[in-house]
Amino acid sequence: MNSRANTHPLGGAILKCAYLMGTLVLILLCAAADAGASVDARDYPGAAWSPYFVGVAIGVLAWLTFYFSDERIGASSFYAQLAGFLGKVVTPRHTESLAYFKDKPPRVSWEFVFVIAVIIGGAIGALTGGEFANEWLSPMWVARFGDSIALRAMIAFPGGLLMAFGARLAGGCTSGHGISGTLQLNLGSWISVICFFIGGIVVAIPLFKW
Repeated sequence: MNSRANTHPLGGAILKCAYLMGTLVLILLCAAADAGASVDARDYPGAAWSPYFVGVAIGVLAWLTFYFSDERIGASSFYAQLAGFLGKVVTPRHTESLAYFKDKPPRVSWEFVFVIAVIIGGAIGALTGGEFANEWLSPMWVARFGDSIALRAMIAFPGGLLMAFGARLAGGCTSGHGISGTLQLNLGSWISVICFFIGGIVVAIPLFKW
């Protein structure tokens, strides 16, 4: 005979939450052990936010996202929705005639809110971690190409367009494939992530090494 905790919805939710919390503790212990004796994940000698802690937190966030909302972490859809909003303002008839927006009309979706929250969370992390910097160009870029903002824009804007096109073509970005897809052991996501790294290396070496 099943107990009431197993049959009652509230009891089942409590058991699931207890399971989640227990697994979270186990993950944190494994992460601390994996960091090694020479590195203390709780006292990282850089920003206030340890990368070991943040890495584990991102994994748990993706896990909880699937569990509670049945949604995956992803960001590339945000840009499509934003383009739809702008299109409805500038050329509403043309935007509404597009096949993509007929199936997926612009709306404040889960992904849209997620990206806004990422921007806010990133600002909070930079402020609390002591790494907030009001600068247009990174020191690495200035050392290699000088302090021309126009040159940076000429390189970054087309690069951003290519990245957005690639994310839509691949059906996901570094969040959708790199986090959500890989943790589900999706073969296509693993291939995509490998290609992400290869593409980054192929572009970064000529830009900053040669």
